[in-house]
Amino acid sequence: MKKYNMLTDSPGRSLFFFALPMIFGNLFQQFYSTVDSIIVGQFVGEDALAAVGASYSLTTVFIMIAIGGGIGASVITSQYLGAGLYKRMKTSVYTALISFVTVSIILGVFGLFFSSKILVGLNTPENILADAMLYLNIYFVGLPFLFMYNILSSIFNALGNSKTPLYLLIFSSLLNIVMDLLLVGGFGFGIAGAAVATVFAQGLSAVISFCILMYTLRGYAGQEEHKEQKEGERQQVKEVAVLTASEHGMEKEKSLFDVGMLGNMIKVAIPSMLQQSIVSIGMLLVQSVVNGFGSSVLAGYTAGTRIESVCIVPMIASGNAVSTFTAQNLGAGNSERVKKGYLAAVKMVVGFAVVICLVLTLFHGAIIRSFLERGSEPAAFETGNAYLSFIAFFFVCIGLKAITDGVLRGSGDVVIFTLANLVNLGIRVTIAFSMAPHWGVQAVWIAVPMGWSANFLISFVRYLTGKWSKKKLIKMEE
Repeated sequence: MKKYNMLTDSPGRSLFFFALPMIFGNLFQQFYSTVDSIIVGQFVGEDALAAVGASYSLTTVFIMIAIGGGIGASVITSQYLGAGLYKRMKTSVYTALISFVTVSIILGVFGLFFSSKILVGLNTPENILADAMLYLNIYFVGLPFLFMYNILSSIFNALGNSKTPLYLLIFSSLLNIVMDLLLVGGFGFGIAGAAVATVFAQGLSAVISFCILMYTLRGYAGQEEHKEQKEGERQQVKEVAVLTASEHGMEKEKSLFDVGMLGNMIKVAIPSMLQQSIVSIGMLLVQSVVNGFGSSVLAGYTAGTRIESVCIVPMIASGNAVSTFTAQNLGAGNSERVKKGYLAAVKMVVGFAVVICLVLTLFHGAIIRSFLERGSEPAAFETGNAYLSFIAFFFVCIGLKAITDGVLRGSGDVVIFTLANLVNLGIRVTIAFSMAPHWGVQAVWIAVPMGWSANFLISFVRYLTGKWSKKKLIKMEE
């Protein structure tokens, strides 16, 4: 497959072919997560599936924090790449890895100490509480590896290399499935086997990914040397009274950590964490609503949310691609090209939404049945079917939200972006809690497209102002 340059090639093609490996990679990630649930549901039972579901919304929040942190780092890295400041770009990579791996260790320790209290606070049914706690504790032990795995994927994407994360995700997914079948289906380790399989597969992929990244960064040293040689040939040209980009690169060559860069990363990372985790945080906060309807409804809801997670993959990947596209082109000083990329991205997500709607409308029943063993309670089937048949028509909303947020995030225009995502979260939680007594568990998913739509409208108004194009997180004199 040809490698498209985001700075020079057709915006539509470069976005699509950059997003494609991200979509396939994330689909594989969701695929093995889904297979994880299917294996647990078929080999262990409905209660075990409900226990994984009770843990899933919490574990996904932590992973989305990692992805959001990675995006914060990737925006800075992409802008340095677009500006040709390769040594500063390398420093941004090292700064991100050191910072976010430290955060993951802190979060892992926090999770181990408070997992039981969190589950009890979410009204987790008593009959699945022990299994859910066991799954979470194993998960938190491996959290640093899971965090690093997702941070590294974001950094590769920032470098314009979305293929390496794809290959590693395929490897991780297949390894996870094999280990699931071996530990859960073969040795009968149940919930513990599923958790160990996930941690081991992603942990091994994280180590391999780190080694590949270190090798990749060596290649940019040669590009920097070539750039410095060209600068030397043009010494007769009058220089401005600031350090040139190459001089600054030489000065900072040995820097592994930069507090100023970390501050800029945090500016983007915090709203990005919110944006990436908004679905998961919403699921977590309304988990107590679903739990109140019993473990059978929770099992059906778990199956539905797993399929929803698969369906939003192309939308989130498109938004992340737009973020990288925006960052690189603003780094190169070309805001008009960003607008062309945005229009191309709109067509992409509308096309994805039509395909998803057709598939779910035709096959939602068969999809839900694949998660549940024979003899499962009718409420589990009914809940899953109702969820998918409703949400099928609204994925275009999250697609438009994702790409519009991508422009704002890639430019570093984070205030309205953050507000829009908070409104999204507020709508989902408020409607779920206030209307569940009247509408039943359906209130949980009826609120979803309402939150997505409000988020999109707020971000789109900001996009139309054009103020995002005036922002940039790096300066050429750095």
